[in-house]
Amino acid sequence: MIDASRVGLTLGPMDHRVTWRDVILYHLGIGARASDLHLVWEGAPGGLQVCPSYAVIPAFQPFFHVLKELKIDLRTVLHGEEAIRLHGPIPAQGVLKTTVRVAGIYDKKKAALVVLETRTTDEAGTALFDTRASLFCRGLGGWGGDPGPKAESVPVPRDRAPDFEISQRTIEEQAALYRLSGDVNPLHIDPETAKAAGFPKPILHGLCTFGFATRAILEGACGGEVHRLKAFQVRFADVVFPGERITTRGWKLEDGRYAVQAETKRAVVLSHAVAEVEG
Repeated sequence: MIDASRVGLTLGPMDHRVTWRDVILYHLGIGARASDLHLVWEGAPGGLQVCPSYAVIPAFQPFFHVLKELKIDLRTVLHGEEAIRLHGPIPAQGVLKTTVRVAGIYDKKKAALVVLETRTTDEAGTALFDTRASLFCRGLGGWGGDPGPKAESVPVPRDRAPDFEISQRTIEEQAALYRLSGDVNPLHIDPETAKAAGFPKPILHGLCTFGFATRAILEGACGGEVHRLKAFQVRFADVVFPGERITTRGWKLEDGRYAVQAETKRAVVLSHAVAEVEG
């Protein structure tokens, strides 16, 4: 049984050293092409840019530490939702400092929902970005606790075509590439682990799919300018298998935000997704 009294537990700050090599490797892991010079060349005119979805990477180490503190077996964890909010450009080199906080522990009967929030700063303490992850921990629910608030739902407009539609093919080696950025869960590389989890073969990391969708938003709604994407949140609706094509669609809403949905030929893979774009 999970200890719901640990809400408010805070760890950190923990250091994450980033170099241009780390940034480029991450971008290749989320499908960047050789023609995306601003993402794959440290000598690109205007400098190497960092995709906003990189915000999830410094959170890996703090997440592992806090889950250990909560005595949660990683094999029980399913990533339900992810959100990022940018306060400024992410540097392509330097030391990033991340603090993690247990923002909520909710009873979903068959699972506990653990909500983790992080804030990452530069060495001077200037806030760079925040993340919020909702993790379903199977088998840890049923203690009669608070079920938690309902997630925000922004419906996808069905009465008009999307304002952008970007289709991107993943490669068979996509998960093998992405795991080099820090998420080394064997579910994404080992066939036997995948079969034990009920999948016919290893699946793509949900946060890799999140990165593909972020790149699509940059292309379709931000004119390729990374600083214009201020926030992005998603629900992980289904898995992606390496080699599948991900199609991301976005509809501009009256308040300036974009309702976003990503899918493969099989299923919707990112739902309840909203992006905030500047300008």
